[in-house]
Amino acid sequence: MSVDVAGPLLPLVPLLCGLLGLLLPAGDGAGPRRRIAAGLGIAGAAAALLLAIRLLVAGSEPFETGLEIARFGDFAVSFGVAISPAVVYVALAVSLVALLVQVYSVTYLHDDPRYAPYAAQVSLFTGAMLLVVTSHDLIVLLVGWEVMGACSYLLIGHDRRLPEAPAAAGKAFLVTRVGDVGFLLGIAVLITQAGSTRLDQVTTYPYDAGTLTAALLLILAGVAGKSAQFPLHTWLPDAMAGPTPISALIHAATMVAAGVYVVFRLYPLYEQSPAALAVLGLMAAITILLGALAATAQDDLKRVLAWSTVSQIGYMTAALAVGSPAAALFHLLTHAAFKALLFLAAGAVIHAVGSGLLSRMGGLRTSMPVTFWSFVIGLGALAGVPPLAGFWSKETVLTAAAHATEGTEPIPVWAGWVVWLAALLAVGITAWYATRLLLRAFFGVSREHGPEGPDWEIGFDDARYQVPRTPHDPPWPMRGPLLVLLVPSALLGLAAYAPGFRTSLELEDPHLGVAVALPMLLLVAGAGVAWWIWWAVPGADPALALGRARPLFADGFHLDAVQHRYVVVPVRYLARWVTTGDEKIVDAAVMGAGARTRGLGGLFAEVHRIALPGAALLVLLGGLVLGIVAWLGALA
Repeated sequence: MSVDVAGPLLPLVPLLCGLLGLLLPAGDGAGPRRRIAAGLGIAGAAAALLLAIRLLVAGSEPFETGLEIARFGDFAVSFGVAISPAVVYVALAVSLVALLVQVYSVTYLHDDPRYAPYAAQVSLFTGAMLLVVTSHDLIVLLVGWEVMGACSYLLIGHDRRLPEAPAAAGKAFLVTRVGDVGFLLGIAVLITQAGSTRLDQVTTYPYDAGTLTAALLLILAGVAGKSAQFPLHTWLPDAMAGPTPISALIHAATMVAAGVYVVFRLYPLYEQSPAALAVLGLMAAITILLGALAATAQDDLKRVLAWSTVSQIGYMTAALAVGSPAAALFHLLTHAAFKALLFLAAGAVIHAVGSGLLSRMGGLRTSMPVTFWSFVIGLGALAGVPPLAGFWSKETVLTAAAHATEGTEPIPVWAGWVVWLAALLAVGITAWYATRLLLRAFFGVSREHGPEGPDWEIGFDDARYQVPRTPHDPPWPMRGPLLVLLVPSALLGLAAYAPGFRTSLELEDPHLGVAVALPMLLLVAGAGVAWWIWWAVPGADPALALGRARPLFADGFHLDAVQHRYVVVPVRYLARWVTTGDEKIVDAAVMGAGARTRGLGGLFAEVHRIALPGAALLVLLGGLVLGIVAWLGALA
């Protein structure tokens, strides 16, 4: 198959499989319908992976293909792809994680009667992300962007028995829609100014400085929403109400990575606007520390990982802010591997223990060795332990931030210092909460296990759920994806030494100098403090050391409450005021006019009814008079 054919098929195949899956007739989720749904889901992701490998092996120069599908005045919208080595690597990561999630979900959701629509929605989610990754047209990219938002709503709210699932889905949808308003306006400004929807023409057009900055800041609103960056990050921790495999897909390879990737594709414009980069840098610095500190106090395993995603995506946006899109893309790829590993391993723990709370875990190291080592590698990569994947990508981000403090990048120097200090401080905090999670779940004494409540991770019918006498590693359909993800989580960072990979991402030659010492010192200090607290008081939660700050961190600095009070409540009040005005003024005027018209018509009808007999009598009399006059005239 030629690359000209493989490129467009890359997003189309999973999209088509997803649409076919949605057409399956309703059923109980078992039997042939389930097998067909699983086959379509796995086939779509596998085909996308094979197509990405085909493009990678071809190793050709960047190319574009396109077909005009609509025209609006002077604007032509075309479906086509822009394929480059960097695009292929991202597509490869998306396809691989999607395939492993589909395989994992077959066993994980074995009792789920709504598995068929779930598998179809995962395929649509995957295809939409690949559309964002490959599209060379901003309108088509926007379609993929919005389809992802719709799929996230459906998948987060998949478990209809959980009362928090619909609320979490609605929150994710609404918060990201707030950002998407700015995103849409920013895209509209760029398109109308450039006179084209094609990315290559949009990114090379000579915009006015003020117009460009305004458009880029509007786009950052959408990026903050999709990639869960401050202040639109609040939906992501609540999204843990969705099934754990979809959390792996959202956090590792699709939705939260989409915003980072869009900035990467528009970076030729961002590097022309120091103001936009400064805003991006401040947003990144706040997000890095906010996510890391919030993760230190969580008792729910998945919420620890969710807040860590907020922080790690902050590292990616930080790399973009300080002038290193290559470092951002490198960290995106390594993060996709180790975060997918961590979430799928978390699903194995919850499946075995029957609870997602760290306070109900412990001593799982010996009974779940594969899951334990998955967490060791995944958390090590998350913290940046050498030589695991996260170490190399995080070092490229820190190095780029350090260079920005020298005034050599478009971002203002003060913003470069803010980003570098925040990224450094978060290294120690990340090591602290990663060590805490590992100790709480896998070391110490075994705590009481049991189903916590209705959750797909436990089983659709809780009455049938029985806690294993001894928690054990998951079956092979769930264990296999963990073993596959162990490899890139451990070794992908070393790809920076491969000339082809380094050239494709435009990475600088890796070198370990004195600058590595400070992050390593912070990493050892963070992990050491958590371990020392655990050792000093055996079995104690290291989070107790947070003292009065723990509730503040656990609640994400109460930003949900702040947004509710100062955004949600005023908007609801305004909505009620507008509704009341519409009902009392507009509707009343329309209905009043109708009532008056009906009354006037009734009055005329009544007059007509009463006057009609009199009028007939007058006509009769008139006729009689005329007849008499005529008769008298004839006699004369």
